[in-house]
Amino acid sequence: MAAAWAVPALALAGCGGSTGSGAAPSPASSSSTASSSGSAGGSDSMGYGAGGSSSGSASSSSSGGAAQTSETLKTATIGGQTIVVDGQGKVVYYYTRDNTGATTSACTGGCATLWPAVTSTGSPNLQGVTAKVGSIKTADGKDQVTLNGMPIYYYQKDTAPEQANGQGVASVWYVIGADGTMITSALK
Repeated sequence: MAAAWAVPALALAGCGGSTGSGAAPSPASSSSTASSSGSAGGSDSMGYGAGGSSSGSASSSSSGGAAQTSETLKTATIGGQTIVVDGQGKVVYYYTRDNTGATTSACTGGCATLWPAVTSTGSPNLQGVTAKVGSIKTADGKDQVTLNGMPIYYYQKDTAPEQANGQGVASVWYVIGADGTMITSALK
């Protein structure tokens, strides 16, 4: 029975528990969206181009393993909401304890094990995502993708495409709209 409590304890311990102020920082202003010109030209200060649609060929999920190429970020309708997923349909999340524009992730240790960073070797290929894309460095030197200045993550308990088991976990993990807004409502 003790083992059944180990994972939830790790989730709370690794993610700062649920003792936050209740106020979630908002990712960059949702009233402004990046260019959707079909090109990821122009580089932002985080190392990637602006948001919008771009075409690309190769993609690989950072939760996979071997050689990684540029990640693909696209949209899917899940629970009545249009949200951001990776090229394989895996849902990505914001962590409310991260700060917009910060250069490091607030999710470390056990948190980073349960909520691995979405990484990419170059500017992600965007399909329907209009948020401003950027990156920060992970502790091991990889480029963690950011949307509107907020790092994005996978949830280990999402084991199949379009699962959103992480929505609302500990009241600090939320899915992301195509324009980079944090969606805090329950998914249907």
